[in-house]
Amino acid sequence: MCRHSRLQRQVLSLYRELLRAGHGKPGAESRVRAEFRQHARLPRSDVLRIEYLYRRGRRQLQLLRSGHATAMGAFVSTRGPTEESPGAGAPGTPPDEGDGPRRPLDSMEVPKTAPDGR
Repeated sequence: MCRHSRLQRQVLSLYRELLRAGHGKPGAESRVRAEFRQHARLPRSDVLRIEYLYRRGRRQLQLLRSGHATAMGAFVSTRGPTEESPGAGAPGTPPDEGDGPRRPLDSMEVPKTAPDGR
């Protein structure tokens, strides 16, 4: 068995700590497992992304341990991964009217200018 790098050991330690901290809090353990499973396919050479996720995990661990967190949830997308999200069309085209999330500036219209430029 090969020896793990320092960063790999830190990530594995974070995983164990998050599972321990989330024990007994609804949704926490499954969320931790899902997050780690989702990012397990990152290439080892993507060190910046791994370090970013590690720091984000540390902050989540602090929140879980603080005592203010009673459960852990996630925002769930109602659209499948193959469906296009609103606003995914060509640049400059308005997004479809639907129940999906909208950005605040999407509803603002560009003021019309007169043909003579005034």
